[in-house]
Amino acid sequence: MTTAYAECYDPSGVRYGVPTYPWRMAPEGLATRRQLRAAGLRPGGQTIAGQLMRLTRRTGQRRIAYLYRVELAKPVRPMTLAKWAAFDAAMIARRTCPSCRIERWYCIPTARGTCNDCATPHAQAS
Repeated sequence: MTTAYAECYDPSGVRYGVPTYPWRMAPEGLATRRQLRAAGLRPGGQTIAGQLMRLTRRTGQRRIAYLYRVELAKPVRPMTLAKWAAFDAAMIARRTCPSCRIERWYCIPTARGTCNDCATPHAQAS
């Protein structure tokens, strides 16, 4: 057993407090949030049943994904008209430049805080 595998394998939960499995080796009946979502489910308020762990090759940092029980998962709530309206309003706000107030086809980068045209004014002058 390799060192990385041994560090990530703790099915009893003694070392980390919850059962821990190496990446891609979760037992049947447990799934991550993304796997639940792909199946049309959500955790539904249940507690974490375990975790997947892997060590990055370059830095050796731990990457963790929590596992939930599939049998306790609930169906995803359907989108209502009010939720769709709120989603559309949020997306318009993300695409509207605060400087020029023009709605763009892309989301405004948060690092810059302005659209591409406002961030590079010298390109407009040419």
